[in-house]
Amino acid sequence: MNPDKWHPWTAFVPSPIVTNLATLGPLGYLGKAPGTNGSVAGVILFTVMFYPLSPLGYLLMLALWIYLSIAFCGEAEKRLFKRDPGEIILDEVVALPVCFIGLQPEIAAWGGWAWLILLAGFGLFRLFDILKPLGIKQLQFMPGGLGVVADDLAAGVATCICLHLLVWLGGPYIL
Repeated sequence: MNPDKWHPWTAFVPSPIVTNLATLGPLGYLGKAPGTNGSVAGVILFTVMFYPLSPLGYLLMLALWIYLSIAFCGEAEKRLFKRDPGEIILDEVVALPVCFIGLQPEIAAWGGWAWLILLAGFGLFRLFDILKPLGIKQLQFMPGGLGVVADDLAAGVATCICLHLLVWLGGPYIL
């Protein structure tokens, strides 16, 4: 399967735009764990863009962001001549909203304690993204941008499941 056939238009985007989007400018080059920078940006993206959306709007926006992330991360790999380099952090940014699918009502209900859900989501996501358990590691060997993004999306799904369980088991008393 050639992942490039789904986004041939990226070949015409200038290299500085491709690499700056995939690395979030300088954020992908800061510190020893740039994925953490991308995860923080992802929490911000969720709170600003995804949190206020309806469930259908959330899923449509997420599908668009995932498509664009696969396209730009795959093209950035080619332009940087590296396979899934650490400085590409757009995949973390896009995966964070996956962590919070269906949790907007709980976040709203928790009021001043909502930050606990966001913090738990951030922490669990980083754990799953770094350790890559449950077969998540194999997903990064998929071709192109799909491989860059798929393992992060799987970490987001695992985080989402854990967050729903934590909220269901006891909410703020567990977190």
